Amino acid sequence: MKKILITPRSITKDGHPSLERLRSAGYELVFCFPGKQPSEEELINILPGCSGYLAGVEKISAKVLYAANGLEVISRNGVGIDNIDQNAAKDLNIRICKTEGANSRGVAELTMSLIFAITRSIPFADEKLKEGQWERRLGVEIKGETLGIIGCGRIGKEVACLALGMGMNVIAFDPFINDFFTPAANFRYAELDELLAKSDIISLHIPSSADGKPFVNDSFLQKVKKGVYLVNTARGELIDDDAMILALNTGIVKGFATDVFRTEPPEDNILVKHNKVIATPHIGGFTEESVDRAMNGAVDNLLKYLK
Repeated sequence: MKKILITPRSITKDGHPSLERLRSAGYELVFCFPGKQPSEEELINILPGCSGYLAGVEKISAKVLYAANGLEVISRNGVGIDNIDQNAAKDLNIRICKTEGANSRGVAELTMSLIFAITRSIPFADEKLKEGQWERRLGVEIKGETLGIIGCGRIGKEVACLALGMGMNVIAFDPFINDFFTPAANFRYAELDELLAKSDIISLHIPSSADGKPFVNDSFLQKVKKGVYLVNTARGELIDDDAMILALNTGIVKGFATDVFRTEPPEDNILVKHNKVIATPHIGGFTEESVDRAMNGAVDNLLKYLK
């Protein structure tokens, strides 16, 4: 009986009905530790002998792949595959599959939720009331504000449509411009420097760079409009934490919201504890609908490509 390793944290903890399709097809399911992202060492110990791998966002290094005797297919329950050493996978003839668009709406809606949260200081207000204090921070209304979207793929487009529906102006930067996406008169594409200079709020929807260098660094932050809000629901590696803390402390960035981190959970992260930061535990695609779409798509790919 062929084995399939299951590692997404929400699935190892709570399960999912789509897994029954794998069992019915005759596969034995192997689970890593419930609710925990596996380490490289753990993957090296558990992955050998598995033909399929239904993977989460954990790092899948070349060392892991070369140890994974018999592995044929890695199926992500999401769209990001930058956590996988693709050169090693190619050398070993391991197919990599992803579920395009499965969590786009969930991430887009969280992005808008975080925009509301930072512009109206909602977590701060809630915390103060729970402490018995009547303390408020003056907010801003997003109608008429300019949202800069960096990366206008599936998620970026969803965010653009939601923002336009709220009366915002939207500027998008994407090296692969889709001229067919023109949702409204107050949407346009622009070069990155113009987006940074003119945006009141910036939202990131790009993969991390191949070399792992932060995209939001000192140079980036020197070009933004002073008092900008920044939202990251893409990848934790995009942010230079020290540069962001400095920008928050000097008022260059008025508020930062993030759903993603270099290490998850982020342990003792100074940025997470900053009083101008809102942090959520990677919940962008963690909705009933997104999980269902992602898991069904990931199982479909395994059933399709496993020999």
